[in-house]
Amino acid sequence: MSDRALDASVPVGVIGAGAMGAGIALVAAQAGHAVRLVDAQAGAAERAIAQAAASLEALAGKGRLSAADAAATAARMRPATLGDLAGCGLVIEAIVEDLDIKRGLLRELEPIVGDGCILATNTSSLSVTAMAAGLKRPERVAGMHFFNPATRMRLVEVISGLETAPEVAQKIHRTAEAWGKHAAYARSTPGFIVNRIARPFYGEAWRAYTEGAAEPATIDAIVRDCGGFPMGPFELMDLIGHDVNFAVTQSVFDATFGERRYAPSLAQLELVRAGRLGRKSGRGIYDYRDGAVRPSPAVEPGAEPVTRVIAVGSLGIATPIITRLERAGIDVVRVQGPREAQTPSSGWLEIGPAHLMMTDGRPATRRATEDAHEHLVLFDLALDYATTPRLGLARADQCGMGAFRTVCATLGQAGFACSPLDDVAGLVVLRLIAMLVNEAADAVAHGICSADAIDVAMRFGVNYPRGPMEWSEQVGLRVFARALANLREHYGEERYRTSALITRKGYTGAGFHG
Repeated sequence: MSDRALDASVPVGVIGAGAMGAGIALVAAQAGHAVRLVDAQAGAAERAIAQAAASLEALAGKGRLSAADAAATAARMRPATLGDLAGCGLVIEAIVEDLDIKRGLLRELEPIVGDGCILATNTSSLSVTAMAAGLKRPERVAGMHFFNPATRMRLVEVISGLETAPEVAQKIHRTAEAWGKHAAYARSTPGFIVNRIARPFYGEAWRAYTEGAAEPATIDAIVRDCGGFPMGPFELMDLIGHDVNFAVTQSVFDATFGERRYAPSLAQLELVRAGRLGRKSGRGIYDYRDGAVRPSPAVEPGAEPVTRVIAVGSLGIATPIITRLERAGIDVVRVQGPREAQTPSSGWLEIGPAHLMMTDGRPATRRATEDAHEHLVLFDLALDYATTPRLGLARADQCGMGAFRTVCATLGQAGFACSPLDDVAGLVVLRLIAMLVNEAADAVAHGICSADAIDVAMRFGVNYPRGPMEWSEQVGLRVFARALANLREHYGEERYRTSALITRKGYTGAGFHG
C-alpha cells in the first residue's frame, strides 16, 4: 500500500449520516472524492446530502465558492448501502460511540471492501486496538478523529492501534492534510491527544471554583483575558454540554484505572443530575433562558493609587507590567535587590506597603511567611502582560484590604482590571497551564505522541492560543516545574505529581524540543 494521500479519483465511504458523518462526507466531497454515505435509518443519508447541498448553495450565494463548484460537490455525494462500499479506498465510520456496535460494523464491512481499502473510525475515545481485534486484517484499521463541526474544525487526530500498519497511518495523515486539515499522530490510548490533555482545563477550573477562588464568571474572564483562550472553562462546558463533558472525563478516568489527574468533579455531577446541561437545556453554570442576566466578573477598582513604585529584581515575563506603569505616568524606580530576586519572575514591585509578585504555586499567605513579605499580593500568569486587559490577584491573610486596594488602584492606572481571587494555590491560569504542560509532558514521555503533535492538536482541535509545549518554552519550564512541586506539597496529592520528563528537562533548562 502506498503511503501517499488517497487520490481524489478514489471513492470514499462514510457510515453514519448524523452531524459528524455528514460533515466528514462533505469534507471528502469538497476534496474531490465521490462519496457514498450510508445510514441505517431510512432517509437519513438523503436528508444529510440535501442539507449539505443547501449549505453549499448558501456559500455560493455569499460568493465564497462558485455555483458550479457547489453543484459539482453536491453531485459527488450519494446515499448508499454497505454493499455499495465495495469499490471505496477509504471507509470512515461515524456511528454511535459504542465499542461493541463499532466492532460489529467493521466485521460486517471487512468482507465487503477490497483488500486495499482502509477502515477508519471517527471515535473520540474508544480503543482502536480493541475495535480492530478479531478482524482478519487489523493492520488496516486506524482512527481518523475529526472534530465537530468537521467542515470548520481544522484538526484530525490519526490514531494507530497496536496492529495498525505504519503506512496506513501515514496515508490517513496525508489524506487529512490533502483535505485541508492539520493532522496529528497519536497512539491509541484513553482520550488520544485532545481529550486527554484538555482534562486539566476543566478539572482545575472546577477545583479552583469548589475551593472558593472566585465565581465562574470571574474565573472565565481571567482565563479568557489573561490566558488568551477564546472561552473560559465554564462557558465552554456549557457549550459542550455538562453531560458530554462529564462523560468524557469519567471515561478517561476509568480507562486509566482511576488516575487522579482525571478525577471527575462532584460539582459537575450535580449539574448533570439537576438537568442543567448548559446551553442545550437552557441552564448550566450560566442561565440562558429569556431575560436572564449574565453575571459580570468581579473587579476591584481600588482607591488612592501611588505615584511611585519600586521594582526590585527581575519580573521576567511580567516585565511589561513595569512598562505599562511607566506609560501611565507612574515613576518606577528599579533596584537590584537581593540575589534571589534576580532569578526571572522572582522579583517584586513595592506599591505602597504591599509587595506584588507573580505566583509560584504557593498560596500567598504561606509565601508571605516563608519569604518575609508581610503585605504580599500575588498576580496570576498571563499570555502577554503587555496587552492583557486583566490580572487575577490574591492577597495574603497578613495583607490588609487597604494595601490590596492600593495595588489594584495603581494597576488600574496602567489599564489592568484587577479581579480578586481567594488565596488558593497556583491561582487560576498558572495552575491550569502548569497542569496542561504536565499532562503534555507525560504524553510525550509515554510515547503517545510527539511534542509537535500536541501543540498542533491543542491549537487546532480546541483553539488554544498556544500549545502546552509553546507555553513551556515561552514561560520557562522551570516556572512550571516549581509551580507543580509547590502544588503537590500544598495538597499532598498524587494529582499534582510532576512528570518525569519535566523533572529531567528542568535540570538542564531545555525545552521539550531541546
